[in-house]
Amino acid sequence: MDWQPIWLTFRLATITSVILLGLAMPLAYWLAFGKFKGRGIIEAIIGMPLVLPPSVIGFYLLLAFSPSYWFGSWIESMFGLRLVFSFPGLVIASILYSLPFMVYPLRAGLQSLPASLREASYTLGKSKWETFYKILLPNCKPAILTAFVLTFAHTVGEFGVVLMIGGNIPGVTKVASVAIYNEVEALNYSAANLYAMVLFAITFVILLMVYSVNNRLLSVRQSS
Repeated sequence: MDWQPIWLTFRLATITSVILLGLAMPLAYWLAFGKFKGRGIIEAIIGMPLVLPPSVIGFYLLLAFSPSYWFGSWIESMFGLRLVFSFPGLVIASILYSLPFMVYPLRAGLQSLPASLREASYTLGKSKWETFYKILLPNCKPAILTAFVLTFAHTVGEFGVVLMIGGNIPGVTKVASVAIYNEVEALNYSAANLYAMVLFAITFVILLMVYSVNNRLLSVRQSS
């Protein structure tokens, strides 16, 4: 079995999850506690990947990333970077498609904290951002861990978007889900089974470890 698609898959999932963690934290805080018009519109846009077929999102991203359209042309002229059929394109597409899997658990975790935490911090003269980073986030470890792992696992399992944007270039964009599809299409079920079993085993172990840690953290919080 060629291990390159497995390595590429977990590299993509790791980069996507780390970038999204940094982007989604302030966004989740804004959605949890901000008061602004058009909240429903913002939440609907963020949640679109949950309901839209991946091929729809992949198709529009393919158009946007193409050098024939202004965004893809601008990226290529400014940075010398072609997003279509490239690993950076896969990363950007994965970030957009996995955004709700990071934002919503973080928002739920923030909203579940007692309001007294924020009020006490404000009383002590802390700003909203100091309260967020020094008070709220340390008390949201289970939500952060859950959001990270859900995003990671979702990126590992994605097929439609990565195929539309990245195609099937070995060593560049051929991730494990695409490799499984290729092997099934070639009627090579034994190789497809190996890829599937490796993904199943690794993701199961990761989820088991994360939820075990989460349960332990929740038990400690409840006992205290």
